[in-house]
Amino acid sequence: MPTSPRVEKMTIEPSLSRPPGRSSGSMQARRKLRVLLVDDDEVDRMAVSRGLERSGIDAEIRIARDGLEALDILRGNGTPQIAWPYIILLDLNMPRLDGLGFLDEIRADKDLRRSVVIVLSTSELDADKKAAYDASVAAYVVKRDAGRNFQDLVTLLDSFWSVVSLPEN
Repeated sequence: MPTSPRVEKMTIEPSLSRPPGRSSGSMQARRKLRVLLVDDDEVDRMAVSRGLERSGIDAEIRIARDGLEALDILRGNGTPQIAWPYIILLDLNMPRLDGLGFLDEIRADKDLRRSVVIVLSTSELDADKKAAYDASVAAYVVKRDAGRNFQDLVTLLDSFWSVVSLPEN
């Protein structure tokens, strides 16, 4: 009589699970999450900022209203430079220098080309997604899919930041 394969169940103990923004208890101290939010929409900027604050994640948020302001922050031109490591949340449709133009600028800059960029846009156009991924973004998130009060985005940021390994500078 053939025996059935043994099925093992894995149980995750509550003490091993980790709510967003909490330490995993690992030996290494968790890095502060640094975010450069590049978006011309004040309501969206406020919602993302509030979502991060409510989550309990230890985060520093810098704001730029377009690509030119973001480049100034990244390069320290007339404003304190954001410290590495950081994540850039980038809208595509902005005045002066839009998101795709910004991506062209940072990918051509030897000091900025390793920047981690997540596009956060209202655009669902396939051409925008392709252009963003061609510029080596880490992810493309459509704003309406980012969850109520951007909570799904905040969870994504927290999970991403807790597991990625980035170079020192």
